Amino acid sequence: MTENWAAVSKAINERVTELGWKQRELAERSHVSQAIVREIQHHTVERKRSARTLEALSLALGWHPGHLNAILRGRKPLAPGETGDEPLDQIISRLGTIEDRLDTISEQLASLTANLAALMRDRRDPGA
Repeated sequence: MTENWAAVSKAINERVTELGWKQRELAERSHVSQAIVREIQHHTVERKRSARTLEALSLALGWHPGHLNAILRGRKPLAPGETGDEPLDQIISRLGTIEDRLDTISEQLASLTANLAALMRDRRDPGA
């Protein structure tokens, strides 16, 4: 299996630049040693890395846990929350939409409740 460490390096460097981070910050956030982060970022040492290392870097960069592993193997990375199982991903996406809509409905209900309480107070104490 061909591994493309140059693509991994490029993806990390682009994302770190996008986030405005220094190498040290990525190391701290991912709990991966700065030496290993440097080797991967600069593509100086090409060797097998643990899946945990790539996963930790992916998560620290705000990606799906398998993002860098997919890039390494020349596959399209999944978005955060995707499983790679299309029907399941569609269900997860729809559940997210439902959750957002429920949040909106909850906010509207809270506002209506507050308005109703104010109206009831005004009715009891018209001169207040």
